[in-house]
Amino acid sequence: MGIVEVSDSRLSQLAALSRSKKIIPAVIEFVDIAGLVKGASEGEGLGNKFLGSIREVDAIVEVVRVFENPNIIHVHNRVAPTEDIEIINVELILSDLETLTKRKFKTAKDARAGTKSAVAEMSVLEKLETALQAGSLAHAVIQKFSDEERKIAQSLQLLTAKPFFYVYNVSDIDADLGSELESRPHVKLDIKIEEELLEMSAEEIIEMGLRSHLGDLSQRAYALLNLITYFTTGEDETRAWTIVRGSTAPIAGAAIHTDFQEKFIRAEVIHCEKLLEAKSWSAARDAGLLRLEGKEYIVQDGDVVVFKI
Repeated sequence: MGIVEVSDSRLSQLAALSRSKKIIPAVIEFVDIAGLVKGASEGEGLGNKFLGSIREVDAIVEVVRVFENPNIIHVHNRVAPTEDIEIINVELILSDLETLTKRKFKTAKDARAGTKSAVAEMSVLEKLETALQAGSLAHAVIQKFSDEERKIAQSLQLLTAKPFFYVYNVSDIDADLGSELESRPHVKLDIKIEEELLEMSAEEIIEMGLRSHLGDLSQRAYALLNLITYFTTGEDETRAWTIVRGSTAPIAGAAIHTDFQEKFIRAEVIHCEKLLEAKSWSAARDAGLLRLEGKEYIVQDGDVVVFKI
């Protein structure tokens, strides 16, 4: 399990403006789960333990080998990233089909009796089953569902209902991987280079003209989970707070403390770009750039907020 900082240049700029003693970035928690093998849905490899671990996460990042190196073995003695992706997806689909079968067995009796909720659930189960049998992933199907259908689908905790993207482990970060791989949501990482960069000082990295792409991974994951950042800043600390896009000011305040939601009165808000242009909080206030917002205000990515409770 690893805690990864979300790269954000705005944070250091705000900290410099406020002369903050401490900087606290937004973070994402990654869980490294051992590789999946063909037959996992039937107990091969780590089998159900592997699939159970995936069930607990909010999104899936599939790390796929794309580089050639005869000294590093592949479990199937070949480098075929598209086939590897299909093996993973098939195993996840098979596990989800088993989940649907069990749920249908429980729901069928009430559905036959005409129970409204059971009939609605059975309809969702059958739509998902048809899609999965055709090789589609549940999250693509659920996007087309009504709100009520989506609520039923979410209760199933299907593995392929989770949003996910791919990390292509490459030997050339600029290489064209072909339309099949490039069309999928992804980031490219030369993981060997990334490991080496971890051992180097910032000066050495700059001197060699290198750049880490790990920030691409955390930013992509952040966006995939529909998260945004707002900031608080002052002499003690400048901090990035993580909230779901569309959160109102009281809900955003709860990221700091539950009291900020329960006792919310109003929020003083300015976007970080305007605050940085003003060069100080007092100058921004004198220029009339600060806004007082109430309970209905939707906090925007990049807002700097002072909560009044």
